[in-house]
Amino acid sequence: MKSPKGVLFDLDGTLLDTADDLGSALNHVLMMNGLPPLPKAKYRNTASHGSKGLIELGFGQGLINFDFDELRTEFLRFYRDNICTHTSEYEGVDETLKKLDERNIPWGIVTNKPESLAVQLLKYFPRMNSCKVMIGGDTFKQRKPDPFPLIHAANVLDVAPEECLYIGDAQRDIEAANAANMVSILANYGYIEDTDNVQDWQSDMSIDRFQDFLPLFN
Repeated sequence: MKSPKGVLFDLDGTLLDTADDLGSALNHVLMMNGLPPLPKAKYRNTASHGSKGLIELGFGQGLINFDFDELRTEFLRFYRDNICTHTSEYEGVDETLKKLDERNIPWGIVTNKPESLAVQLLKYFPRMNSCKVMIGGDTFKQRKPDPFPLIHAANVLDVAPEECLYIGDAQRDIEAANAANMVSILANYGYIEDTDNVQDWQSDMSIDRFQDFLPLFN
């Protein structure tokens, strides 16, 4: 591996713990339709899969009896109106991003979250102002696991893909990073299901705390 010159991050489950606000949106939609809410233990590790994954989790086989587009529209409306009620940065995020900024190491975000929601959410966290590129799931036709958004983001950072890290907590993150010829790093602290075979994802390395990747820049 060449000495890294830049780093890109997934958002939900990597930089920010958004599970409870996404879970609240799911439970709002469930209760609107006469169904019981889910506890955090049920929805947390599905949060990386966004509105589609959470709605499928909550409604299960009964989803066939509902209009999915209507459910998703209401989910996103509620989430947009309550986007940062419970969301917080993971431990070490602010301090680590500050160190990257002090070393003039460019960093950015590539998420499958809709771009408008990602931009709205980042405004609540001042450290995110130094993000050099932010690409959402609808910024381009391609989205993770397609490598194109990662390669484009690296170009914006003026960093060669092979000299860039990509850190995420989902299989699509690792697949996209590997396909982009980036160093893929699995965020073990994120939204990973007990049934996920993370060894099969073939990440270059994994971290248990956000700040654990920083020594790679020493």
